[in-house]
Amino acid sequence: MTSTAASTPSQSSSTAGPGDPIGGVPGAPTGRRAEQLTSRVVTGMDAAPVTMSAPFTGLPVTALPQAGDAEVRRVFTRAREAQTAWSDRTARERQRVLLRLADLVLAHQQEVLDLVQIEAGKARIDAFDEVSATALVASYYGKHSARHLAPRRAAGALPVLTKASEVRHPKGVVGIISPWNYPLALTAMDVLPALAAGNTVVQKPDNQTALSALWLHELAGQAGLPTDAWQIVLGRGSAIGDALVEESDYLCFTGSTPTGKRLARQVAERLTSYSLELGGKNPMVVLPDADIRKAAAGAVTACFSSAGQLCVSVERIYVHESIHDEFVRALAERTEELRLGAGLDYRSGMGSLTSQDQLHTVSAHVDDARAAGANVVTGGRPRPDLGPLFYEPTVLTGVTEQAALFREETFGPVVAVYPYSDVDEAVARANDTEFGLNASVWTRDARRGEEVARRIKAGTVNVNEGYAATFGTVGVPMGGMKESGVGRRNSAEGLLKYTEAQAVAVQRGLKLRPFRGMPPRLWAKAMSAGIAALRRLPRR
Repeated sequence: MTSTAASTPSQSSSTAGPGDPIGGVPGAPTGRRAEQLTSRVVTGMDAAPVTMSAPFTGLPVTALPQAGDAEVRRVFTRAREAQTAWSDRTARERQRVLLRLADLVLAHQQEVLDLVQIEAGKARIDAFDEVSATALVASYYGKHSARHLAPRRAAGALPVLTKASEVRHPKGVVGIISPWNYPLALTAMDVLPALAAGNTVVQKPDNQTALSALWLHELAGQAGLPTDAWQIVLGRGSAIGDALVEESDYLCFTGSTPTGKRLARQVAERLTSYSLELGGKNPMVVLPDADIRKAAAGAVTACFSSAGQLCVSVERIYVHESIHDEFVRALAERTEELRLGAGLDYRSGMGSLTSQDQLHTVSAHVDDARAAGANVVTGGRPRPDLGPLFYEPTVLTGVTEQAALFREETFGPVVAVYPYSDVDEAVARANDTEFGLNASVWTRDARRGEEVARRIKAGTVNVNEGYAATFGTVGVPMGGMKESGVGRRNSAEGLLKYTEAQAVAVQRGLKLRPFRGMPPRLWAKAMSAGIAALRRLPRR
């Protein structure tokens, strides 16, 4: 396939000096800037700093202070002390902080685009997806959270005499464990609604992409967020995971299904609540009437954005047999047009993988599928000439059930294309998975596309889009069915999950028991007649 890369700097073993670009990437923020960001991390004396490498170069980025169990518990104490004052602010006051933050993100995006690329290895256009998602989330909750949180009137047990309402209270201190693949966007999607609801937050971003989260944390302070309302700790899950679970009033986790299940068991012991976004094996269904070239172009974005390291990216494509071969040719053609590169600019269409572990998994899945009889239409090999973690975007056909990637999540730039004979078969095969995170349907008939979309068991389904339509629409919920998770982010649900619902009712006049001296049987008969009459009243 045709690929071009930016020049790769020579490697060295030391971290960047104060004036040197971090990760050895030309044009990157300097070591001094990295030190400013890491100074925001809450640290203790229990763990030595760790240094992560830039995927583009393999060179060190910066030393990251690590917290231990005792320090994390002290952080929660400070967060709990700060929570009362923060929740005492009106919802509209908290909204104004988020609106200022949205403006700051857009105004200062160039620096965080660099940081996301350096830490995650993604192309700049994919890094911009994180900037836009962050601004949209901050704007949405900056405009709508007060309305979602407002007390809601309800019909009382006795009309006029019973005044009832639903009131929302913040959970308290929310613990958030964030992944490495979308460090800016997923921080915003989880942290900002928790803050808008009146909670304080203790977040543990992944070490690999900590600077991106710290950048947003810095801007939140500039937007007016009080000290200690949102605190960031870094550390291995094995060292501080128990403290995060045991101290949180609510836990939000994004990561693997096995880890999510383990955390859910721990949280259940405390009878607190949680939300989990976990694994996926997301399908795309191409109906026989679809515009083949548009569907192929959409598939390239759906499959290879962020080098496939996106929870909602497509890994399986089901194409009607009448257009299967033409679609595969079009997909291969568009895939081979992708330009691979490591520059901090918009010239490349795809960056690299983020870690050696991801490169190993992708290579192993493709090699295993090939050994089991699959055909590599395009791609299928690493590209060390471009950088240590580059792998070509890969299209496979003829993948059999014996191959690991038939059912397992690859989380890389690899997609398998399968033919089907009728729509019922396509839907059944799309649903034949333990996961249910995202799906995509392509057709010229929008109504038909919606009908098929509703039959697919996934938390989000996009028609004539891969994932961006639902991902970017903050007013609708996003999350997984089956083993893809529990709970939702975005929309009112993404805010209200961080609250406790309380019912408040005021009874006036007639009590909900028999009058003094009134036989209970007569009371029951009168109440039954009243309930029946209420049922016949027209709805309002």
